[in-house]
Amino acid sequence: MNYLIGAFGPPCSISIDFADAETRKQASVKKENGQTVLVPLFLGNESVVGEVRIDPVPGKKVEHTGVKIELLGQIELYFDRGSFYDFTSLVRELDVPGEILERKTYPFEFSTVEMQYESYNGVNVRLRYILKVTISRSYATNIVEYKDFWVRNYSPHPEINNSIKMEVGIEDCLHIEFEYSKSKYHLKDVIVGKIYFLLVRIKIKHMELEIRRRESTGSGPNTYNESETLAKYEIMDGAPVRGESIPIRLFLSPYDLTPTYRNINNKFSVKYYLNLVLVDEEDRRYFKQQEITIYRAE
Repeated sequence: MNYLIGAFGPPCSISIDFADAETRKQASVKKENGQTVLVPLFLGNESVVGEVRIDPVPGKKVEHTGVKIELLGQIELYFDRGSFYDFTSLVRELDVPGEILERKTYPFEFSTVEMQYESYNGVNVRLRYILKVTISRSYATNIVEYKDFWVRNYSPHPEINNSIKMEVGIEDCLHIEFEYSKSKYHLKDVIVGKIYFLLVRIKIKHMELEIRRRESTGSGPNTYNESETLAKYEIMDGAPVRGESIPIRLFLSPYDLTPTYRNINNKFSVKYYLNLVLVDEEDRRYFKQQEITIYRAE
């Protein structure tokens, strides 16, 4: 059996290792099958340094027309699965045409790469960064190996962060004002606010605050919107009275949030909304939605 594997399998193995693999932080990433894997984590302007090792199968040689490594930033839209849009593409030639008879190691370095977009695994879209090693061959298929890594970018705290004030009204039945202390939140922030009941003539059973994420992919008539509720926070259970005010404190850290992404490479956006939901005794639901901005704080 081993003989058969050697006969029909690739004549070598390729491994890609980062120079600081032992000490580099890792990101916990959920794959499509639901499993969670740890992937090396980089910031958006770091150098990507390491080495490629090629090990020929004993008794075999690898004839090639060149060895190269590429650093690729790619967007994949799931309705166009298998088509990758490269927004970053860098290449380093590792070897000239020749033969590999024994283990060979090639150092590589991509200096201060501008990786402006964060890695993202969404409902309908994926943004990923990979290293791709290719051994080119004339009379056989190329031998290719990939290694994923994850990118995050940090933002300074915004200089201007206005509060949000809104009104919800049903004529002659209900008049509510709600206020949030700011409109931009970092991933570990707390949403603080108040709700004022100015007129209450319908019987409200309960009220909740939702955090909703809306992922938009494509453009024009081919735009796909996917909304999901990430958090539900019950503000009140029971009927409010006129003049009552209810405080809100909602911690963001327990939830699986990303920053807000706006029109990433003209391919997708991710936006977040606070959705106030009121339910009356006849189970009618009233909504008021407000967009907020989420960022990754330094």
